[in-house]
Amino acid sequence: MLWRGGRGLLLGLAAAAAAAAAAARWLGWWSGRAGLRLFVPEELARYRGGPGDPGLYLALLGRVYDVSSGRRHYEPGAHYSGFAGRDASRAFVTGDYSEAGLVDDVADLSFSEVLTLQNWLSFYEKNYKFVGRVTGRFYGEDGLPTPALSHVEAMISRGTEAGRRALEEKQMFPPCNAEWRSRRGGRLWCSPESGGVSRDWVGVPRKLYKPGAKEPHCVCVRTTGPPSGQAPGLPVYTNRGDLDHPGLGEYTGCPPLASSCSFLP
Repeated sequence: MLWRGGRGLLLGLAAAAAAAAAAARWLGWWSGRAGLRLFVPEELARYRGGPGDPGLYLALLGRVYDVSSGRRHYEPGAHYSGFAGRDASRAFVTGDYSEAGLVDDVADLSFSEVLTLQNWLSFYEKNYKFVGRVTGRFYGEDGLPTPALSHVEAMISRGTEAGRRALEEKQMFPPCNAEWRSRRGGRLWCSPESGGVSRDWVGVPRKLYKPGAKEPHCVCVRTTGPPSGQAPGLPVYTNRGDLDHPGLGEYTGCPPLASSCSFLP
């Protein structure tokens, strides 16, 4: 459990918890539902919103939505008309609206890109009517999820967890403010709002070394109180905040407890 001194920490963790809950909700959408309509791709292709077409539908990760209320965006000739009548999940992330890009293959997307798809799912669930599923990559002929969809589920779960950890780290080690001028040199400094993290401490600049990273980056480090991660209720054996974290290093020529470090050009 992290030290709770910062005002932004509770809000940040609440946001992470909300994201995790949202991910669980999205995964729940993909579980079995009775009475859902199943489309084969050839049938869904008829729903492009043209004259004589039975409707205007699109699919995302196998889920089919009626987007008739957004006709001006998806009807023939509109900017997003390529999404109509098919599952073009990949293009929601890549922005490739060519025929080669308007496909449902998302197997090689990154965690952040898959989380972007989750955000799009939220958008369509909120704004359009869910009408069924399209068989193929994400749902079988029985309407149940395929291994490809299970892979997406796993990536969403892992990406959400990675985002939670990154948020916790940012709350623990907010990025420094930085500036560089050719004549005056550079400056790194901390403030109660640096890194976009509102807190009730300022901190001092330190290098944070992360496994796999080529270079350290500047973070602000709390200098008082128990170290982050210390279980509540235990005796405080140090009052140095996170200064003794093994992944940190001092800046040469900068006083150890200075909140601002200047460097000559």
